Amino acid sequence: MKEGTRILLDPTGERELPIRPRLARLATLENKKIALLDISKPRGDVFLDRIEERLRERGADVERFRKPTFTKPAPEDLRQQITVQCEAVVEALAD
Repeated sequence: MKEGTRILLDPTGERELPIRPRLARLATLENKKIALLDISKPRGDVFLDRIEERLRERGADVERFRKPTFTKPAPEDLRQQITVQCEAVVEALAD
């Protein structure tokens, strides 16, 4: 290994990285349903309260979701619900 090179490890344990193209950004937030996902870390809700306020100022319709615990990925049913109901998602990371 070349000096100064860093190895990044994927904490999800996936053996192969899924290659997914980035989705285009929304052209506008007006009348778009935006999911706010609280990952259950302390004060994440405080951060999302402010984000919700700002999104609503820009005409977005906001839906709030919460993971049961920050120590695990969001349950499949929660991810599916967000995917079906919303056009974009903001995930809160805070302490």
